[in-house]
Amino acid sequence: MKKFTVKKCAAILISVSLIFVVGMLLLAGTPAEAAQYRINIATATTGGAYYPIGNTMAQIYSKIEGIRASAQSTAGTPQNVELLINDEVQIAIGQTGICYYAYTGTGSYEGKAPYTNERGMFTLYPNVMHWVVKKNAGIKSVADLKGKHIVPGQVASATEINSREMLAAYGLNYLKDKGEVTVTAEYLGYNEAGDQMKNGLIDATHIAGGVPTAAVMDILSSEAGELLSMEEEQIKTICEKYPWYYPYTIAAGTYPKQTADVHTVALANILFTDARLPDDLIYTLTKATFENHEDMVLGHKATEYTVVENAVKGMLIPLHPGAIKYLEEKGVAVPDNLKP
Repeated sequence: MKKFTVKKCAAILISVSLIFVVGMLLLAGTPAEAAQYRINIATATTGGAYYPIGNTMAQIYSKIEGIRASAQSTAGTPQNVELLINDEVQIAIGQTGICYYAYTGTGSYEGKAPYTNERGMFTLYPNVMHWVVKKNAGIKSVADLKGKHIVPGQVASATEINSREMLAAYGLNYLKDKGEVTVTAEYLGYNEAGDQMKNGLIDATHIAGGVPTAAVMDILSSEAGELLSMEEEQIKTICEKYPWYYPYTIAAGTYPKQTADVHTVALANILFTDARLPDDLIYTLTKATFENHEDMVLGHKATEYTVVENAVKGMLIPLHPGAIKYLEEKGVAVPDNLKP
């Protein structure tokens, strides 16, 4: 019988350890060679359209070899911009107007350094502005919100900025540093705003989202609220001052208990990223989105609009070269002003 000295035992243990390490490296060899990417997609609150769409994209992207993706709930476009700048996410969904402000250092980004590395990928769908008001409260116009208690969105979210821009067309304001306060604001997410309305604690809320938006469906299904139209004059004023908005009609029957067309405004929601991401990665993700259109629509009906023919509609910031490559392969004429 062989005797094992301490020295021999140590040698055997080292050999076994080396075999284990080499084996693990061999097992991991293929994914390591095939550039691994962790893609975090910034969305918005769970009651809107961004979050389910982001989740759907994450599922599509995770089926691609070498890519693992996930969706993150956020406060919306402004936070998504900051997350991209800080390399905390790789892709984000956002409103084209807010993205333009960030890229140029204007509007709500006045005084901040322009985010010149911001790049678009493609337009997703129209982001529709929904004014939901307490049912049977005598609120027939946005003008009637004077003196009322509203939820314009979360603090500094894109929805909240939209609220400011639209209310200004009616001479209304809820910010103390912007003049006379004529409306009382409480800053909440969509689901929380819906709960407040169902409990009779607020008079109105503004919800921006693809049609149909889950939070709006929830409020109208409960019969606690109803959709409010904006007047033609105010719609024109908003669209002239902020050219990324355009008139939009929510057709009767789109939402529960909605018996008439609702006139409002919308703007483009886009998928955007950072110039530092590799061209081949953005090309692959762009291609995967359009080639899995049916899955996108199953994730949210609003993405019926997400086809290559609409890929640059409403886009205001330069596109990423990887996205340009795919779109031009599909015959999309990318305007010169969208080429970085």
